[in-house]
Amino acid sequence: MNEPVLAGERVFRIHWVLGTDRLRAVCHCAAQREFDEPVALWEWLLAHPDGHDTKP
Repeated sequence: MNEPVLAGERVFRIHWVLGTDRLRAVCHCAAQREFDEPVALWEWLLAHPDGHDTKP
């Protein structure tokens, strides 16, 4: 049975960048950033909208 992908206004995603030791954080506002440290990643995600520039 396939489970649905989470959706919503407060869903964060964290992806391991293949072939590296880095993590990519994706905020619910669509801002993305790569990190070496998980603590810094979570601080950035939870600080929304500070530092989240979603403009190209």
